[in-house]
Amino acid sequence: MEQSWRWFGLGDVVPLSAIRQAGASGVVTSLHQIPYGVVWSVAEIEERKALLAADPSLGLRWNVVESLPIHERIKIGEGDLTELFDNYRQSMRNLAACGVKTICYNFMPVLDWTRTELYHRLPGGGSALRFNAHEFAAFDCFMLQRKGAEGDHSAEVLRRAKDWFIDASEDDKSKLLNNIMAGLPGAFDRYDIPALRKHLARYNDISVEGLRENLARFLREVIPTAEEHGMRLAIHPDDPPKSLMGLPRIVSKAEDLEFITKAVDSVANGVTFCTGSLGAGPHNDLPAIARKFASRIHFAHLRNVAKDPDGSFMEADHLGGDTDMVEIVDILLAEQKRRKDAGEASWRIPFRPDHGHELLDDIGKGSFPGYSAIGRLKGLAEIRGVMTALAKVKSLPL
Repeated sequence: MEQSWRWFGLGDVVPLSAIRQAGASGVVTSLHQIPYGVVWSVAEIEERKALLAADPSLGLRWNVVESLPIHERIKIGEGDLTELFDNYRQSMRNLAACGVKTICYNFMPVLDWTRTELYHRLPGGGSALRFNAHEFAAFDCFMLQRKGAEGDHSAEVLRRAKDWFIDASEDDKSKLLNNIMAGLPGAFDRYDIPALRKHLARYNDISVEGLRENLARFLREVIPTAEEHGMRLAIHPDDPPKSLMGLPRIVSKAEDLEFITKAVDSVANGVTFCTGSLGAGPHNDLPAIARKFASRIHFAHLRNVAKDPDGSFMEADHLGGDTDMVEIVDILLAEQKRRKDAGEASWRIPFRPDHGHELLDDIGKGSFPGYSAIGRLKGLAEIRGVMTALAKVKSLPL
């Protein structure tokens, strides 16, 4: 498996040298400065590649785009989308021409990943990302005041949400809004409450079936280009894998992945296997999902979560939490062997340690939430140990 690391460009407080020190060689990055729907030029792609290659001794290469964002109008199916599809395909061609051929993307409406705490304190003083069900319910029901929101939360969660809202200061409420808006670092849009209400209203008439068809349309438009250029698209699961703020979610469980991979039945139409996103859903059997869709896993995010009965969850140690990471790595290594035995040129599955804890000297450095250096280094080292042990015992290629 290709050990990789997410890097946000020159604004990232984690330097490229730290990626090499962590033992990774693949760099997962994106051109966050380019607005959604605008073509990524060859010059801009090559400029990012040149940053990675500036010190050849580091041995870094851009192996995965995360992400080439999909414009919200495509998700909604709004208006004439010809130019947006044309631009997306041209960006794909330009990436392929520069040798970058794996694209991670998502189809989550409005927001990317969602947490209510970005720095939940851990024993010893570190911190982790956390989703508190009652805080999100307080936001949904009492701050956003979404019509019908109460029906999406249990009575106990609503009781705790009301208590939180009554006791919360204006600073507490502002912090919660900012945490929920944080989403994917580098995401282009942030909203205040009125703007969020307006944006949510655009989805009033979009059902799960409607969003699925819009995704299928996107795949029909772009997968032929991926096939033509030897590219792999890998959709990222919803995070968390359930409806938020009344929005439809369509990449949350095995049945969703079944629909997606069959919508355009091509090896180019694949999955980012995120053990944290899928793992936050109590309905998901991760080893079973990994086995079923192994041939379509083009990229992996390996992290772990610990779930609470009320729907809350927290980022756990990479080898802790509720997911058997050893079994997941075993499945991925076995799939790699199948690909290598079949003579596939690009048989290694790139992966990265995801959402590490903020630890030790990284505390207070201002890294993107979940993307401090030491927490991810710890996760990568743990996963590397699992990989090495399994490969040795089972004679599997790394």
